Amino acid sequence: MSEEKKSLNFIEQIIEEDLKENYKVSDLKFRFPPEPNGFLHIGHASSICLNFGLGLKYNAPVNLRFDDTNPLKEETVYVDSIKSDVKWLGFEWAQECYASDYFQQLYDWAVELIKSGDAYVDSQSSEEIAAQKGTPTQPGTASPYRNRSVEENLELFEAMKNGETGEKAHVLRAKIDMASPNMIMRDPIMYRCLHKAHHRTGNDWMIYPLYDWAHGESDFIESISHSFCTLEFLPHRELYNWFVERVSQPGELVPKQREFARRNLSHTVVSKRKLAHLVEQNIVKSWDDPRMPTISGLRRRGFTPESIRTFADSIGIGKRENMIDVAHLEFCVRDDLNKKAPRVMGVMDPLKVVITNYSEGKEEWLTAENNPEDETAGERQVPFSRELYIEKEDFREEANRKFFRLKLGKEVRLKNAYIIKAEDVVKDEDGNILEVHCTYDPESKSGSGTEASQRKVKGTLHWVSIPHAMEAEVRLYDRLFTVEDPTADKDKDFLEFVNPESLKVSTAYVEPSLKSAMAEDKFQFQRIGYFCVDKDSTSDHLVFNRTVTLRDNWKKK
Repeated sequence: MSEEKKSLNFIEQIIEEDLKENYKVSDLKFRFPPEPNGFLHIGHASSICLNFGLGLKYNAPVNLRFDDTNPLKEETVYVDSIKSDVKWLGFEWAQECYASDYFQQLYDWAVELIKSGDAYVDSQSSEEIAAQKGTPTQPGTASPYRNRSVEENLELFEAMKNGETGEKAHVLRAKIDMASPNMIMRDPIMYRCLHKAHHRTGNDWMIYPLYDWAHGESDFIESISHSFCTLEFLPHRELYNWFVERVSQPGELVPKQREFARRNLSHTVVSKRKLAHLVEQNIVKSWDDPRMPTISGLRRRGFTPESIRTFADSIGIGKRENMIDVAHLEFCVRDDLNKKAPRVMGVMDPLKVVITNYSEGKEEWLTAENNPEDETAGERQVPFSRELYIEKEDFREEANRKFFRLKLGKEVRLKNAYIIKAEDVVKDEDGNILEVHCTYDPESKSGSGTEASQRKVKGTLHWVSIPHAMEAEVRLYDRLFTVEDPTADKDKDFLEFVNPESLKVSTAYVEPSLKSAMAEDKFQFQRIGYFCVDKDSTSDHLVFNRTVTLRDNWKKK
């Protein structure tokens, strides 16, 4: 039992303590509450895994609720992308909810707060209200409208709702304490006027609730037991509780807000505003650009849902913000793809090899293992012929003893094929090597069981048969920023640190088995890295995104 307690994170400890005191397991209910104003990113993935993971651990329902209280920024396209991301990560929600579902209830409660003297309509400008807030060491000053009569407040609030006042003429504020040491408690705004159509309610409402008013009340309406949010909401917890106390009855189970720290990812940004700026400035092509830390971008790049869940679980939940090296995320996907991804051969920088003692026009199909890590992955047939491509870097005319690839007078094995020996080169007038002429040992065919096939040579190369090879566009993605934290220097625009080599596009030649590959299919290009078929790909124009290299070579660079 003691070992089990040690393994609990602090949020699980909170739940366990509540279960010992006044909660039953049947009381537990969680939610993931995104605002539909952008695409979800890797930081949201941690929150998704936390809340839905708790649901699985305690067999408790988890709602997906859209906190859609700002029609200026929210769109249906973001709602759809969020639902797609949560499903792709492997989670199912109990109910699909929207804060906008509760607009009438929120309005009715606000009316009750006016009647009880806990809210009032303020007719000052936003600048005046801000100036009267005071400072952390100085109390605020009361609004001249703070003691308006209940009747006048009700009349004005209804006029605001009906769109009969200007957008900036009035706001509804909670009447709490202008001298509170917590500045958030100094008569916070509950409603503002916005004459803007909402993505779900259209023009039904001319006023919209602020997040602090809508969030806790939505939790209460949905009977959420524990409301987990990031650390910046810690000062808001007092207001969260104040609002919930005003609408709940004695003895009712009320939601409990608790906070955990964000996990920032190195060499990127996880701010929706900054991510939107990258899209708007055409630094990246879209929200799902494979360089983006959005879930849709990671998916397009070739990350698996299992690798992202593993990443989220491994970094854990903490009380302090810290920077997670993106290399750890890359490790998680490497480890997952190593177990799952079929092995194929593709040549990125081709050099022509001619096997001079192999008959012209002859071809044979060789058996290749799909994945040595997966016994059920089976085998495939790979064509072999007289003319092949190998990687240019895999050949040198002369090299030292530590070069275990192809060099003149020396032998290497071609993967799944034969042992070849480099005999000669053909160069152009500038001395550039155009072809390498080799001979092969016909008795050395891989898997044939002959004595020659079991002969040990130090190098093994991947290759493709030129007559059978398919041309493919390959997009080589790298880290989007050149520094660990592009926002650390407050005197510089974070865009100054954009990596100019975050995307390189080249042409590769791949084996013909890839002709039928579909979008999001994942492969290991042997000796090169892990790749994913992009959604731009067609049967006539294959496009592959590099997910990660086989090894972490960033530090070497």
